[in-house]
Amino acid sequence: MERTDISVARFPDHTQAEVAVKALAQAGFDMKQLSIIGRGYHTEDNVVGFYNAGGRIRFWGKYGAFWGSLWGLFGAGIFLSSPLTGPVMALGALAMIVLSAVEGAVAFGASSAIGAAIYSMGIPENSVLEYEHALKADSFLVFVHGTAGDVARAKSILATVKPTHLDVHEGVTEPAPPAPVVRAAE
Repeated sequence: MERTDISVARFPDHTQAEVAVKALAQAGFDMKQLSIIGRGYHTEDNVVGFYNAGGRIRFWGKYGAFWGSLWGLFGAGIFLSSPLTGPVMALGALAMIVLSAVEGAVAFGASSAIGAAIYSMGIPENSVLEYEHALKADSFLVFVHGTAGDVARAKSILATVKPTHLDVHEGVTEPAPPAPVVRAAE
């Protein structure tokens, strides 16, 4: 795997995270360079669910419109729940890494699949634990990976939307490209 830099921005709510993703997309970032992860729903919601229809996700619950609109931009995602982070949705390159972690391809102590996926990219353990804690506290994380120049440009764009934290991890492993979907014969 190639080495790359990753910027991670934390946002206190889905609205700011969506603004950040759209600002990066508008600035010309390839969606393959971006990932977003956050809580998918809360137990106080009456109905929660999602399904795939015509290549787009349909999601209902508190953040239904948010996840549905971003799914159209990213095209790949995963929803899972773990005791450490609770229910989370990940879109973009990180979704495929999470899937790999869930399938047992990566191990990271007693952490969650989300933590294992982030750690497998080369992000230090202390940062992984901070990101898991942020997810549990209902923050949203936006990841941008690329060259040092890409990440520096992303950092300046992300700074304009005022994240609560903005980290840069240099020389980490580039996220693996999404694997083709293999469907079982019916």
